[in-house]
Amino acid sequence: MPLNLQRFLESLHYLRSFGASGVGWGVVRPAFSAADIDARAWLASELRACGLEVHVDPAGSVFGIAKGQSLLLGSHTDSQPEGGWLDGALGVMAALEIAKARFEDGLTPVSVVSFQDEEGRFGVTTGSAIWAGTLDLKTAEALMDRDGVTFRDARAMMGGKREIFVEPQRFSGFIEMHIEQGPVMDETSDIVGVVSDIVGIRDMKIVFEGQQNHAGTTPMAIRRDAFQALSAFNALLNERLRNVVTPQTVWTIGQVSLYPNASSIVPGKVVFSMQWLDGDSDRLARMESVIRETAEEIADTHEMALKYDPLLGLEPVAMDTYLREALEQSAQEHAPKQWRVMPSGALHDATNVSALMPAAMLFVPSIGGISHDFAEDTKEDDLMMGLKVLAGAVDRLI
Repeated sequence: MPLNLQRFLESLHYLRSFGASGVGWGVVRPAFSAADIDARAWLASELRACGLEVHVDPAGSVFGIAKGQSLLLGSHTDSQPEGGWLDGALGVMAALEIAKARFEDGLTPVSVVSFQDEEGRFGVTTGSAIWAGTLDLKTAEALMDRDGVTFRDARAMMGGKREIFVEPQRFSGFIEMHIEQGPVMDETSDIVGVVSDIVGIRDMKIVFEGQQNHAGTTPMAIRRDAFQALSAFNALLNERLRNVVTPQTVWTIGQVSLYPNASSIVPGKVVFSMQWLDGDSDRLARMESVIRETAEEIADTHEMALKYDPLLGLEPVAMDTYLREALEQSAQEHAPKQWRVMPSGALHDATNVSALMPAAMLFVPSIGGISHDFAEDTKEDDLMMGLKVLAGAVDRLI
């Protein structure tokens, strides 16, 4: 297949122009933002140009579908609020280049997808979760972002959506190319990673509500300070999880909303995210028990009302052996002695899609292990090598 490597790089940079942050090569392209909607419209036009039928599903995911049953390639094009230019975008632009090259050479076509809201403005890999049936659309519509905007209202901003979802039976399997988003390959000579399995995730919001009061006249001993409750919860949780987790387990409080968020007021309420990831379902469940028990104890000792929002999550999954073998054979051909089999410590759309069809993933290194940051980057040679390995696997499969 005659890949156009320069065109591939140019497509990546053109996609970056939608929501370019002006800081390095970073992007600000959250799901259903104007930049995201414009980027998806551009992608749709590119897909039509290589002979694919464009289908924008009710959740806002953009498919370019080949006739008959086909192999599906892709990822997502939305970003974090302060995102990198390659996260998700790499997989979609690699899929687009392969679709273009096969169209130009008259080869069996592939299908392409950019799933909506992988980055979790509203949930956890929202678009692919809805398609896979792990999250129904009615439930998703009530999900809110950090500013109180619902998924229903956000998706109404995007025109051209169809009322039906694409039938998964249209596809023989799914391969997602992605940056590693971690330091493992960057610290070695490896330039390609074939993913063996993907971690599971749990994510929920927790609310502590105490008593808002005057910061100058309320004695420390009688305060019901929501931030102090959060601080105590975080310290105690880290201590208690120590005997439950492994070195690969991670947990994060990444979003905090303090009310009323004023310097002269004792905060009466805090809403914060609690996310944890691990490759073992039982450990994820044990962590949930520890988190809830710790929150209840802190709420009691700090005189807080306690509330949990719905728990969202996905189970750990293993990648399909047959698709993996094609990726491994291609990696050995194009990058001998410079590839490895490795787990994914981050969540991806492939987790959801694996419930519908065989799924696999391919990684390229992240410079410095940095992702979800404007500084996110990968060497051009590594980007092109990843594309060659993906294309080689496609040749073997179809």
